[in-house]
Amino acid sequence: MSARARTSPIRSMTIACAEAGGINLAQGVCDTPVPEVVRRAAQDAIEQGCNTYTRADGLPELRRALAAKMRRDDGLDYDPDGEIVVTSGATGAFYVAAQALLAPGDEVVLFEPYYGYHRNTLEAHGVRPVYVTLAAPDFAFDPAALAAAVGPRTRALVVNTPGNPSGKVWTRAELEALGEIARERDLYVFTDEVYEHFVFDGAVHVSPASLPGLRERTITMNALSKTFAITGWRIGWVAAPAALAEQFAHWHDLVYVCAPAPFQLACARGLEKLDPEYYAAIGAEYRRKRDQLCAALAAAGLPPTVPQGSYFALADVSRLPGATGDARAMALLERAGVASVPGTAFWRDGEAHRLARFCFGKTEADLAEACRRLRNMQG
Repeated sequence: MSARARTSPIRSMTIACAEAGGINLAQGVCDTPVPEVVRRAAQDAIEQGCNTYTRADGLPELRRALAAKMRRDDGLDYDPDGEIVVTSGATGAFYVAAQALLAPGDEVVLFEPYYGYHRNTLEAHGVRPVYVTLAAPDFAFDPAALAAAVGPRTRALVVNTPGNPSGKVWTRAELEALGEIARERDLYVFTDEVYEHFVFDGAVHVSPASLPGLRERTITMNALSKTFAITGWRIGWVAAPAALAEQFAHWHDLVYVCAPAPFQLACARGLEKLDPEYYAAIGAEYRRKRDQLCAALAAAGLPPTVPQGSYFALADVSRLPGATGDARAMALLERAGVASVPGTAFWRDGEAHRLARFCFGKTEADLAEACRRLRNMQG
């Protein structure tokens, strides 16, 4: 295996959980029901023959629906014919953006805790991540720390809002401060916004590209994986100025050819037909699930950091046996039959061995059983 390739700890814990017969709160599979209109549209698309390659930038029906969605939800105005590319999930969007815009030896700022796929993708391209720590428990952003981290080889910043694993929802003021540095240093801003509808307690999702002076340098990446509970369908997109989007379409065609055609059409129909109440209900449902999980973690003596967004919660697992985060995650799986992801997936050191990530994007039955096991955990 290449020195630049590594197996995700998320995948490793999912395998360990299956072998142990545990409940998987490690991987964010989002196994909640798919909206009926989306399911039926996928079946109809297959039956009607939408089963062949699409254009490199995706089906026009989906690109138009995505443009309307971004205008409505995020205040973003992108041309569906030239500024939006349908991708194989948000990870596919990130991969092709990195392939198009970065070169070996470049540097990119990652905010720590980071999403492991972001780090691994950069390293697979020979790009050096430079880390700026967001300090727990509120994961506040320090503009001075970012300014100090930017050097002559820095090409981009990566923003994940709401954040995985932190649940941090970046504020408008924080993004404005980040944007000022991006403009001064002529940096791209890569944004991953897949959890935009998973926000709680009055937090508001702000899309960085909507801020003054940032659209032309922002690569907005998103997916319907979580919003429609279709993580296995691999339907994402990237929005960017036309000159950049053209490069992304080229690289996506080369690496993936296209995202699955019938699922593209089904997602277009879902975006067209689901009303605003559907998206509001996501926030309410997952706030309740967040509170349910966090209460169980607290009862188990694993104090949680209550997230503002996403469907992940971090918890302090330092009381569990083991000298490392990996050992503590395995101890929890053995004692409670519940899988988590050790902090080593998201930090290089520091909090890596104290914290673990738990997913509450689960069915009602699985989440209830996981919470029962945590509350009843011995020792």
